[in-house]
Amino acid sequence: MLIAATTGKELWYMTRGSGVVALLLLTASTVIGVLSGLRVRGKNWPRFAVASIHRNLTLLTIVFIALHVVTTIADGYAPIGLKDGIIPFTSPYRPLWLGLGTVAFDLLLALVVTSLARERVGARLWRALHWAAYACWPIALVHTFGTGSDARTGWLALVGFGSLAVVALAALARVGLSGGPQPVRLGAAAASLAVPLLILLWFQSGPGRNGWAARAGTPASLIASKRTSTLRPRAFTSAVMPPHAFNTRVAGTITQRSTGEESVRVVLNLKLDGGPGGALRVDLSGVPVDGGVAMRASGVSFVPAVTGAVYLGSVTALNGSALAAAVKDSSGDALDLGLNLSIDAGRGTVTGTLDAATPGASSG
Repeated sequence: MLIAATTGKELWYMTRGSGVVALLLLTASTVIGVLSGLRVRGKNWPRFAVASIHRNLTLLTIVFIALHVVTTIADGYAPIGLKDGIIPFTSPYRPLWLGLGTVAFDLLLALVVTSLARERVGARLWRALHWAAYACWPIALVHTFGTGSDARTGWLALVGFGSLAVVALAALARVGLSGGPQPVRLGAAAASLAVPLLILLWFQSGPGRNGWAARAGTPASLIASKRTSTLRPRAFTSAVMPPHAFNTRVAGTITQRSTGEESVRVVLNLKLDGGPGGALRVDLSGVPVDGGVAMRASGVSFVPAVTGAVYLGSVTALNGSALAAAVKDSSGDALDLGLNLSIDAGRGTVTGTLDAATPGASSG
């Protein structure tokens, strides 16, 4: 019997999938709600059937939004709590764009609750909330683009802008085929064209450009992990296979500062010129001796550009400007690193070479 191996990202995939399904369901519900005002009906399509479909789609949308919220919280990748799914703009993770999703969810819940108690709240208040609920759709779309990790991928852009086109056409059809004062119809038609255009312009200058994750309010620690760039398990694509052995030149900076009477901290920040690319940081603490440091503690982090995985470890040997380190990532891939450096203390610059190999490979 074959057993499928898990990737540790099942909840993340469920979060993304349920969010997209919720957007599609909300789009369908919005289109039906907009077109229902045209009073289109027939023997096989009575008006109550349209209302029933509209109501059931809205309820199903709420179910998938709830699943979206629950899996996001359970995943634990981003610092999102239960209150962030209810109270908007309080999350430390992309607060504005995540908060818009919360606003859309709250509006839908208000619509369902008032619909169940329609006789008590009165027709006027219910109608006002019902019209306000139509704002859920553009808010949810902006939330999808602003918060989703797939905003720049072709498939999500197709889903989002395809939904935008369908809703805009439905709104224009409603305006064109329904009666009403001419100024009101012209204003509604202008809004039906202006809103999609504004969303498109915002997308091109925001989520559609590089660096959106940082500008959107993603915590720096999450950007460093770059989990969002790994859309498929590493075992299924050679494009993200971890580095095993390489030799490359490095260059960067060195900083040294006193942390006490007999304690000093030295930090190397290096960029790889070749090989897998990426960055390497070495942090040494110890006693200053002859312009150097007698190491007491150390930390090493290595992030290859080809995978974005974070390798962590420590220095295993230090001899002048040569050092060795052992690091591994969260999946257990390990590397032995060897650095031979040339240090210009006056300028605070470092150049040299980096040799990397899997543990045991160099001795074998």
